[in-house]
Amino acid sequence: MTTYVALLRGINVGGHHQVPMAELRAACDAIGLRDVATYIQSGNVVFTSPSSERELVSTLAAGLADRFGFTIPVIVRDAAALAAAAEAHPLSPLDIEEKLLHVAFMAEAPDAEAISGFDLTRYAPDDVVVRGREAYIAYPNGSGRSKLTLDVIERALGTTGTARNWRTVQKLVALATDAGSGG
Repeated sequence: MTTYVALLRGINVGGHHQVPMAELRAACDAIGLRDVATYIQSGNVVFTSPSSERELVSTLAAGLADRFGFTIPVIVRDAAALAAAAEAHPLSPLDIEEKLLHVAFMAEAPDAEAISGFDLTRYAPDDVVVRGREAYIAYPNGSGRSKLTLDVIERALGTTGTARNWRTVQKLVALATDAGSGG
């Protein structure tokens, strides 16, 4: 059994696509996931499964659409990949306040051409560094009014993603580590 974290995009935001966490846990249990736990209302699910990441994305997306009646983009990382992504953050909390850091977890790694063509100068002072399937984001003035939105990042990189703030990433790493150790 492998410990995974599923990151759901666009639920419980602005009164749209409401997914109560108890129902989300029940839906995950119903499709065979084990040791299911959720963290905050934004769609973070920690669980164990013998399935592969690719299988889980497909199974979760189909199961959640059946249960809730709308499509929910799903990004999955195993506990080790999530921890490695957190450790690799190039925009260190030593350089900027934690609350101003985010990670966008992408479904696929963008190609080099998309990354090199992403003109960040128009979003200054905001910054993005792409490494593998993660886009590390710093919002020095906060993310609330930034024009560097997840939609902008997805269009530029040509892949679907979902973003979490640094504190949430750290908490998910801790939860996944605890779940993997039987804690």
